[in-house]
Amino acid sequence: MKVLVDTPVWSSAFRKKAGSANSAIIDNLVHLIKNAQIEIIGAIRQEVLSGISDKNKFHELKNKMAVFADYAVQTSDHEFAAECSNICRQNGIQGAHTDFLICALAIQNDWEIFTEDKDFFEYAKYLPIKIYQLK
Repeated sequence: MKVLVDTPVWSSAFRKKAGSANSAIIDNLVHLIKNAQIEIIGAIRQEVLSGISDKNKFHELKNKMAVFADYAVQTSDHEFAAECSNICRQNGIQGAHTDFLICALAIQNDWEIFTEDKDFFEYAKYLPIKIYQLK
């Protein structure tokens, strides 16, 4: 199964100091990479790279991430993301546009979502998304 890796997971792997929880995330990410199960979209890549003011660190991270090709997002994906947003909003749940694009792509492609963002557990109450569980 393919897994769409969200920004907080990439951030844990590339930007934060090592710790026991972080180690489990990194171990799982490495496993997914080795088994060619990773999916990424341009919006996530942009979020990961945003805010890195040191040009050398920016280019280093950009080069590391370059080995992962972006999934080609279509107009219909954005339209379905808007539907997902509307469903959640009608049920009192707000979210970021990128989050709903992630949900839409995961639903349409039968992908799991690897994230540390607790909002996805709220979305899962109303959307048929699958959250990746640490192994």
